[in-house]
Amino acid sequence: MKILIFNWRDIKNPEAGGAEVYTHEIAKRLVKRGHEITLVSAGFKGGKLREVVDGVSIFRVGNKYTVYWQAKKLYHNYLYQKKFDILLDEINTRPFFCVKFAKNKAKVVALVHQLAKEFWFYEMPFPFSYVGYALEKYWLSAYKDVPTITVSLSTKKDLEDWEFRNIIIVPNGINVEPVSQVPQKNDHPTIIFVGRMKRAKKPQDVVEAFEIVKKKINNAELWMIGDGYMREKLQTTKPKGVKFWGYIPGNKKNELVKKSWLIAVPGVREGWGQVVTDANALGTPAVGYNIPGLRDSIQDGYNGILVDPDPQSLANGILTLIKNQKLRENLSKNAIEWAKQFSWDKSAEKFEKILSNLL
Repeated sequence: MKILIFNWRDIKNPEAGGAEVYTHEIAKRLVKRGHEITLVSAGFKGGKLREVVDGVSIFRVGNKYTVYWQAKKLYHNYLYQKKFDILLDEINTRPFFCVKFAKNKAKVVALVHQLAKEFWFYEMPFPFSYVGYALEKYWLSAYKDVPTITVSLSTKKDLEDWEFRNIIIVPNGINVEPVSQVPQKNDHPTIIFVGRMKRAKKPQDVVEAFEIVKKKINNAELWMIGDGYMREKLQTTKPKGVKFWGYIPGNKKNELVKKSWLIAVPGVREGWGQVVTDANALGTPAVGYNIPGLRDSIQDGYNGILVDPDPQSLANGILTLIKNQKLRENLSKNAIEWAKQFSWDKSAEKFEKILSNLL
């Protein structure tokens, strides 16, 4: 198959997140299976206009705001000549509207990790936040009858509420090799946060929750891993016992996750919660907010605990795991078994089957 993917970011974009990891892991495996994959995404400082990454041919145009019409222009002026079989419209906040400009009988498929909904008010400035919130459902209405791939039951239900009729779940894989047994943990209670420090991820809730925990568990420690525009402010107000590591490469990050007693995962909403499954694979259970996506990746009482979305509830969940060694050890063992069922190879195989069945 010849597949053209439209997404606002690619894997090398400094703001790339779980959605971009998903897309790239699937795409590079489809390339290995003999398919031709082209990706159109937004440009960024230092990014090449054209680049091949793991066999995926990337075109970068415009920026995160203008990429939508620039991508359409590139398709009309050049890419349509390649006669793609599939146009994959990856919808993050708004679609590229491939349904309106696809040529040469190309089949259009939507990929939706999560609906934006509340995200508009966390990550977009006024008045764009209100405009986006008002328009999202209208924009997506053009895709109600388009084959749509998503990553979790939560997003599937959200899409069904918006009258989508053809939805298939292809779950995330994992980015680490599952450990064979629960690794040696730190000798004192250690909580870890892994993610981009932006408003929608609510890293400040972890710091607030830790302040509550610290009052009761004096030797507790919090490791904050990741970068983002909130990091500097959080660092200036951090309480005793919090260490900000910034961005660190995979191997070192994984070693820190292994040593941690639990991973704290707040947020507004997720498509799935990649950090949960990756931490689980390393024997670390999660305490996460009971929100879309996380209630899929965290099976409450099995590989972690779901709590109400506020710092006090997060602190209570953390304290429960710290104080209950037996529960914590059981969740750690279960977490490894839970993570073993996910793999990018399995997901790519299912993805391939869905696309090939459309032709």
